[in-house]
Amino acid sequence: MNLSNTSKLIRTGKTLMLASVLVLSSLGSLNAQAMGPMGGLGGMGGGRPGMGGPGAGDMMSGGHIEHMLDMVDASDAQRAQIKQIMDAAKQDIKSQHSGGRNLHEQGLALFSAPNIDAAAVEALRVQMSAQHELVSKRMSQAMVDVARVLTPEQRAKLAERMKKMQARMQAARGEHQHAAGKGN
Repeated sequence: MNLSNTSKLIRTGKTLMLASVLVLSSLGSLNAQAMGPMGGLGGMGGGRPGMGGPGAGDMMSGGHIEHMLDMVDASDAQRAQIKQIMDAAKQDIKSQHSGGRNLHEQGLALFSAPNIDAAAVEALRVQMSAQHELVSKRMSQAMVDVARVLTPEQRAKLAERMKKMQARMQAARGEHQHAAGKGN
């Protein structure tokens, strides 16, 4: 697979994930990105996109939303409403992110302590879960609000486009895994 195809696959993947979050309530991935503290090694970190690190805000960026809205021929009024909804959700989640960062730091401290305090790790896990739930609830509300702005026809059109993109991504992933398997 050449670099151009890889870039297209990455852009398509980001669009597919955003559309999934907004329309089909696939919230788990975005929640992990927005919160950050649960991703990575042993649930204690990780700076990879999709795991709460850099790139977490990319999914809610204007470019990805615009691409999604282009796919469904959204009107200017719909675009303005959805931009407002997503900006508010992004701001709310951003405020939660700093708390997640603090919990992440606590988790690293517990993980690197000479003696592991299982009760403290469990208490921290409960705090992380509660904060994760707040973000999940906020994203669910944003998804419902966006869905209410779109017509049933637009939602159906977006879902159909998403199915096609997902099939292309699975095919590409299969090609990549097949090629990687030959090198071993």
